[in-house]
Amino acid sequence: MATVSLENINKVYENGFHAVHDLSVDIADGEFMVLVGPSGCGKTTALRMVAGLEDITSGILRIGGKEANDETPKERDIAMVFQNYALYPHMTVAENIGFALKLRKLPKDELNTKVKEAADILGLTDWLDRKPGQLSGGQRQRVAMGRAIVRSPSVFLMDEPLSNLDAKLRVQMRAEVARIQRRIGVATIYVTHDQTEAMTMGDRVTVLREGRLQQVDTPQHLYDHPDNIFVAAFIGSPSMNLYDATVGEGARSLKLGSQEIDLPESVLVKRPDLRTYAGKDVVAGLRPEHLPAESPDSTGPKLTGDVELVEALGSELVVHFTIDANRVMAEGAVDKDEAAAVHHGEGVARVAAKTPVKPGDRLTFAVDIDDMQFFDPSTGLAIRG
Repeated sequence: MATVSLENINKVYENGFHAVHDLSVDIADGEFMVLVGPSGCGKTTALRMVAGLEDITSGILRIGGKEANDETPKERDIAMVFQNYALYPHMTVAENIGFALKLRKLPKDELNTKVKEAADILGLTDWLDRKPGQLSGGQRQRVAMGRAIVRSPSVFLMDEPLSNLDAKLRVQMRAEVARIQRRIGVATIYVTHDQTEAMTMGDRVTVLREGRLQQVDTPQHLYDHPDNIFVAAFIGSPSMNLYDATVGEGARSLKLGSQEIDLPESVLVKRPDLRTYAGKDVVAGLRPEHLPAESPDSTGPKLTGDVELVEALGSELVVHFTIDANRVMAEGAVDKDEAAAVHHGEGVARVAAKTPVKPGDRLTFAVDIDDMQFFDPSTGLAIRG
């Protein structure tokens, strides 16, 4: 087992394309680190540099405290799991899992013991005599993981291993992969474009955009305290509602389009730098769950919106609404088609399941003002202080 350290890692291809910019991340021994970001953000390139499948243009990679830039993939003692299972169809599950050990000429008894141990961890004991074609997608992915586990590597690398599975199976396998990683206790770098995967699996999450590091933190801290507009928009589903707004005189109010809400002292205590934006424009952000429907017990600021669509999810309603304010789209956080479909002032709220609301209604939301986020519109950075 080992730590992994990327120190100012860069990747520049021969055509001049700069895929990864000065990436610095430390992964502790036993930690599950997720690299997440939209397609083309450099996450797989970063993983391949750790694996030794891509040369590092500049910077230092350390594995177990030892510089590994010039080591071959074999010398790095890593195991990689890909999105395509790459199983040998003519071999049984046991033969697939033990193939690397067979190449090492490991004694047969020792090989069988290791294969059975891996199969036990992965819940594959009853399937060892089956061929890959007789297995489900989730079982085939576990076999691919078994082939990595059986080698007892220092580091696991996983490149979107669940992307070929259907939605229901992906949810099941997320929990399985996390459980297995914690049981074996090996430092793991897991690449995905799915932020829900990142949030539910990682001990920490590294968010990348266009090859540049945006933020590294625990999933909950990323969600509650995004460093910039991109992270705020990318992390969370439905996405954070982001609007152009203007801070009032003395930073005591906030104007969103035609509506104005009070900014209590508690907000300014949490974000003292917001005082310097009095009379200036900001980007204001609210998560959907921070816009519950107004009730008789509601106190504090309120926003009123026109309901466009109501999605009943059983435990809650997801209400799509519009307000008279400009919706801000973080470039790259959503794909172009999704961005084009967003209308002026559109927003999403999570409200109680029994809220009496339907399309066409005008609904008042109670704003959880202490959870509102504020960003500088020119730099995109969070306003905190």
